[in-house]
Amino acid sequence: MRIISGIYKGRHFSPPKNLKARPTTDVAKEGLFDILSHRIDFEEISVLDLFGGTGSISLEFASRGCNKITLLELNSINYAYIKKIIAELDVKSINAFKTDSFRFLKTCKQSFDLIFADPPYDHKELKNIPDMVFERELLSAEGILILEHPKEFDFSKHPHFYEHRKYGHVNFSFFKIAPEI
Repeated sequence: MRIISGIYKGRHFSPPKNLKARPTTDVAKEGLFDILSHRIDFEEISVLDLFGGTGSISLEFASRGCNKITLLELNSINYAYIKKIIAELDVKSINAFKTDSFRFLKTCKQSFDLIFADPPYDHKELKNIPDMVFERELLSAEGILILEHPKEFDFSKHPHFYEHRKYGHVNFSFFKIAPEI
């Protein structure tokens, strides 16, 4: 795992072998952040990183100047690893919580400018994440939901879908609040 850009650029981390995560590939992460760098001001947004995994996505946001990052991870080993890396880098902008992301989605009362979700690809609720986010109004007016998913899922018919990007085996679907007509 490496950080691609920003103040922590070039830092490499080796997750332990017993970590249960499928980290977003460097190629996919680089492509995603290239897109985002043309669309958002990292220093001005609040980010929710569901399914933190290795912490790679949150660390990339922090490295690029994002000051308000909420990271959720349920697995104890993954959570401990994320907390260790945050401490090593002395990152103040990431608030990491050991909690179930779906439970959080059902009870959250705040909104975010960007929500990144990279659930386990075999999770039975993966297909419901966009609906959960929009039903609970978890995105700010100009907010973006980015869902990483396997190729078997096609969200193009979802009313809030607006873009799909593919990097090797990694698929990102982008969603936003539909403009009022």
